[in-house]
Amino acid sequence: MSLIARAPALAPFRIRSFRFQWPADLLASWAFEMEGVILGWFVLVSTGSVLALAVFGSLQFLGTLISPLFGMAGDRIGNRNVLLLMRAAYLVLAACLTGLFLTGLATPVPVFILASIMGLVRPSDITLRNLLVGETMPADYLMRAMGVSRTTADSARIVGALSGATLVAALGSGLAYVAVCGVYAVCLALTLGVGIRRLRILGEAEARPTALGALRQGFAYVWSTPVVRAVMMLAFLVNFAAYPLTGSLLAYVAKDVYGMEQTGLGWLIASFAGGALAGSILVSMYGAHIRPARTMIVCAVLWLSCNLVFSWLTTPLMGEIVLFVAGFFQSFCMIPMSVILLRVTNPALRGCVMGVRMLAVYGMPLGLLMSGPLVEWTGFTTTGSLYSLLGIVFTLVIALWWRADLWDRRAPVNVR
Repeated sequence: MSLIARAPALAPFRIRSFRFQWPADLLASWAFEMEGVILGWFVLVSTGSVLALAVFGSLQFLGTLISPLFGMAGDRIGNRNVLLLMRAAYLVLAACLTGLFLTGLATPVPVFILASIMGLVRPSDITLRNLLVGETMPADYLMRAMGVSRTTADSARIVGALSGATLVAALGSGLAYVAVCGVYAVCLALTLGVGIRRLRILGEAEARPTALGALRQGFAYVWSTPVVRAVMMLAFLVNFAAYPLTGSLLAYVAKDVYGMEQTGLGWLIASFAGGALAGSILVSMYGAHIRPARTMIVCAVLWLSCNLVFSWLTTPLMGEIVLFVAGFFQSFCMIPMSVILLRVTNPALRGCVMGVRMLAVYGMPLGLLMSGPLVEWTGFTTTGSLYSLLGIVFTLVIALWWRADLWDRRAPVNVR
C-alpha cells in the first residue's frame, strides 16, 4: 500500500473491487487477443480471401446491436453478475474451439459459427467493465481509474498477440487454445471478487421501466443531450474509419503487403498496442490535468493522420513505428471519450447509455465489410487513404458543429 500512496496513478487500487477487476479484465483482454491472432490467421490461410477475413472480423462485433440489453441487464441484476455470465460463456466457446482444433475438425464453417456466437456476447465486455469502474470508483479517481483500466486491453494486446502467434507457430492451434481456456478460467475466478455495490436511484423501486422503455429512455437521453450525441457520433466515426486499418486488416498487411508470418502479425499488433499502453499510462498519471473533450478531438485527428501515413508504407519497421504512434494517440482519444460519458450521464440511465455507446462500435464491422471488397479492388493503400481522409474531415465537422460543447474551455466536459 505504501507504493500506492507514492504513485498517484495507482490510487484506484486502494479500492478492493478494482484490485480484483483489473487482473480479471487483463486476462480477458489477453485471451481475446490470443483468439484474434489464432482465428484470424486460420481464416486468412484456409480461405485465402481478405473478404473472408473482413467478414470474420465483423462477426466479432455482432453483439453491438444488442449491447444496450446487456447494460439494462446490469441495471437489473447487477453488472458483476452479467459479467460473470459473459465470461463463463467465453470459456465454454473456447473449449468448443479447442476440441475442434485438437480433433482436426476445424474448418471455416464451424469457426465462423462459434465466432458469431462469441460476437454476440464479447462486444459488451468493455461496457460492463466501464460501468463497474464508474459504480465502484470515487469521482476524484475516475480519470485515473479509466486510464489504468484501459491498460488491460493495451498491455494484453501486446502479450496476447505475441504469445498467441508464438504458441500457434510452436505448438499448433489446438494446444494454443488450451492456453486460451486456462486464461479464461482464471479470469472467471477473479471476477467473483469484484464488488457488487449498485448505485441506488431514488424512486427505483417504485417505477422500473420495461426493457423496451429503458431502451427508449436511453436513446432519448442521448439525442437530447448535445455533448453525448456528439461523443456518440465521434465514437461511431473512429470505429468505422480508424479501427479496421489497425485491427483485422493487419493480418492482410502482414501476409500480403509485408510478406510476414504469424509472428510478424503479432509484432504489428503489439506495436499499435505498445503505443496505446504508453498513452494509457500517461493518462493514468496526468489525466487530471487534461481537458477531456479538446484532447479527444485533437488526438482523433492525429490518430487518423497516422493511419493515412501507415496506408502508404511498405516496410515492416516503418509500419511498426507509425502503428506505435497511432496507438498512443488512440488512447488519448478513447479514454477521455469514456470519461465524458461517465461524467455527464444521469446515473439512473448510465447502464443504458453506455449500452447505446456500444452500438457505435458497430461502425467497425461496417467499416470492415466495406474495406474487404475495396482492398481486393483498389488495394490497401487506396482503401486506407480513403478511410483516413473521410475520418479526418468528419471529425473536424463534429468539432465545428458542437464547438460550444466540445471545444469551449469553459464547457463542463473541458473542466480539469
